[in-house]
Amino acid sequence: MSAIALYARATAGFDDRVAATLRRLRDAATAHAGRIVQSTSLGAEDMVVTDLIARHRLPITIATLETGALHPETVALIDRITMHYGLPVAVFRPQAEAVVQFVRRHGDQAMYQSLDLRKACCGIRKMEPLGRMLAGRTAWVTGLRREQSNARGEVPFADTDDAGRAKLNVLADWSWADVWHYIQLHGVPHNPLHDQFMPSIGCAPCTRAIAVGEPFRAGRWWWESEGAKECGLHVKAHSDDAPASSLSRSESGAIASAQAHVGEADVKAASAAGRSQNESLKECGLHVKQEAAVSMIGERA
Repeated sequence: MSAIALYARATAGFDDRVAATLRRLRDAATAHAGRIVQSTSLGAEDMVVTDLIARHRLPITIATLETGALHPETVALIDRITMHYGLPVAVFRPQAEAVVQFVRRHGDQAMYQSLDLRKACCGIRKMEPLGRMLAGRTAWVTGLRREQSNARGEVPFADTDDAGRAKLNVLADWSWADVWHYIQLHGVPHNPLHDQFMPSIGCAPCTRAIAVGEPFRAGRWWWESEGAKECGLHVKAHSDDAPASSLSRSESGAIASAQAHVGEADVKAASAAGRSQNESLKECGLHVKQEAAVSMIGERA
């Protein structure tokens, strides 16, 4: 069954939420003219944001990270966006030599071997190119929603990152049903992996399908202990969570570099999430918030 058939449904206040989201995007595009970017993961939420940007011709750059470890279906969506909307997508990739050296030293299954190696892999493949994506920007747009996880349960519409950039979570109050209702209404392209019970999609080795009733992000880093299920890239390099000696200096540096893009509050929250035994706190680290509400995938047949 398709994700649209499974999840899309009209909910009270949907039209008002769409209108408010569009206002936030328009205001941000004006306030940060020429220096605002949508950082899209190519997931369903981000595709809604991309559609709003394209449909209303908002001057917001669309950019994504191509980590070199994404599913083919995810990579194919980049070209689908350009074909569907006639808009370019700026693609940021990891430094090839850093990836080669990491794989040569640790193998292509390193993320399963230890938490430190998984964090280093994320640092090289995601956080270093993210830093380049955000360089020179004064604002970035995300698809974070409060319903996605415990850690995101109190995510604000507007926040500030460690570099002083505005971080705009324009879909913060949308439900999963809202996201798919919008996709259905407007024929928005989406990742076919969503039709295979993958609500949260990352790199292929780190993503699996979830069962009905499992937390939204249960399919991410599922092999790790409950207390380790956050990316860890945003914990201070000099903290107790510093990289183990199994990492090279350059790999440890990738983690340290990643930490530069997160605010002090996010660093502390990520560290707390990493120590927690609560499954719902599983989080990449960049967007961690504490003491938020748990969300589950709905049980529609």
